[in-house]
Amino acid sequence: MSLEQFKTRVLPVKDKLYRFALRFLKDEDDARDVVQEVLIKVWNKREGMDQLENMEAWCMRITRNVSLDRLKSKHSKYTDPMKEGFDISSGESETPYRTAEMSDMMKNIGSFIEALPEKQRQVIQLRDVEGYSYKEISDILEIDMNQVKVNLFRARKAVKESLLNINAYGLG
Repeated sequence: MSLEQFKTRVLPVKDKLYRFALRFLKDEDDARDVVQEVLIKVWNKREGMDQLENMEAWCMRITRNVSLDRLKSKHSKYTDPMKEGFDISSGESETPYRTAEMSDMMKNIGSFIEALPEKQRQVIQLRDVEGYSYKEISDILEIDMNQVKVNLFRARKAVKESLLNINAYGLG
């Protein structure tokens, strides 16, 4: 793989790698360090890259593994991963009340996702936030595609029920 191929195939996914690492580590500096480490690993293994079917999924798998290794080696402090990356405006001029309501809802959704079991949290992040296909998620997490679908269904159901409970009881 040449430098130009690296720039066109690997560098465009670095923001996704960062967001994925951030979901694991909950620390922006650690997530940046993981992405840098992943990019170095990919560059150092560039000789065999031409045989890879899905470069992005391979990079995500490396990111997952490095993030998990980092988590095992130390405890991380919490930062809110939901504070960025969501455009909650509909394009129309929003009232301050509506903007605050949407902001609260996004914080609640972030909390609900954080409370999910790890596998469900990973799957919903990859599918609904990052936009990966079932096949790509299966490759990244190294699980059966049916397990991807089951975990996604359960995660979405749990988040939906939590939202409905907040709305029903006026909590939040």
